[in-house]
Amino acid sequence: MITITDTAAEKAKQILTAEGKAGWGLRVYTAGGGCCGPSYGMDIDEKPGDNDNVVEKNGLKVFVDKDTAKQIEGMNIDFIDEGEKQGFVITGGNAPTCSSGCTSCE
Repeated sequence: MITITDTAAEKAKQILTAEGKAGWGLRVYTAGGGCCGPSYGMDIDEKPGDNDNVVEKNGLKVFVDKDTAKQIEGMNIDFIDEGEKQGFVITGGNAPTCSSGCTSCE
């Protein structure tokens, strides 16, 4: 299953509280793909669906449907704050690398 860093969990809880949605969770989903493999997205959701796995970290719930859960096995959700570069990132796992000549990944 996916791992959530302490930093990501705390930042997500801050955002949810600021939005008036304390107690809600993050949803991780597959957002299409190409020659570089699938793309993933995140959103907020009030509760898990019937087909969801739920991961909890420091009081944050993360909802992942069972198909996406297989694809993100071993990946991590983190939050980076490096000047102009700020946001949640999904890294690690066995994500495919771009093949040479792939124009959608350049």
